[in-house]
Amino acid sequence: MTHSPAFPFPPAPFTGDSREVEAGACFDWLEQGWLLFLANPGVWVAGAALLLVMLTAVFAVSIYGQIAAHLLAPLFAAGMFQIGRQLANGGEARIVDLFIGFRRRTGPLVMVGAIFAACVFGLAFLAFLLVTGGVLGGSVSGKVAGFGFSLGGIALAALLVMVLSVPVIMAAWFAPALVLFHDMKPLAAMRASVAAGVRNWEAMVIFAMLLTIALFFAMLLLGLGLLLLLPVLSGAVYASYRDIFVGA
Repeated sequence: MTHSPAFPFPPAPFTGDSREVEAGACFDWLEQGWLLFLANPGVWVAGAALLLVMLTAVFAVSIYGQIAAHLLAPLFAAGMFQIGRQLANGGEARIVDLFIGFRRRTGPLVMVGAIFAACVFGLAFLAFLLVTGGVLGGSVSGKVAGFGFSLGGIALAALLVMVLSVPVIMAAWFAPALVLFHDMKPLAAMRASVAAGVRNWEAMVIFAMLLTIALFFAMLLLGLGLLLLLPVLSGAVYASYRDIFVGA
């Protein structure tokens, strides 16, 4: 004898499936990011200032601080996502929301950071090998030919690291939201994040170009522009997550 499921029916489980959006969707994301910022500028600016101070302090502790910063980045990203989610749903955002990653799904979020850190430092080590190989090879060769060989090694290292950095960054782009809001496993969340980026590469490329320009201007005033850019960017990334992922 079969039993029918209880009513109301439970929602279908979130699978991390993403959809393709138009290239111009990135402008809508930025607009929504700005509107989310206007919904509570005080919390956003205070959260951004606190985040920047903490990450700067951690980064100052030599190589160990840099490793710790990469491990903690997904936890703080989850906090910024949580602030955006609260405001988008008409709720009240608080500074304490920035630390939600330290109370929920901490282990998986740290694992995302560990995978990201391993990839970043692995790429840095690869670049070091290519550059030093080119410089050493150039010193062994003649002066003119050796100099050209060295430049070739440096250019190859820069190009290779740039290309390989794209999927690494994309893997960590949506992963904190997928882990925090949908209890996805770290690797599954990072794979889903990459898949979403590949499916929407046009929108993501334009978004990255706009972010690069905005970052340039944000850094002109001793980096104080980051107090505005970081909240708007966080809200825009949250909007893109809601737009791209089915059932988000």
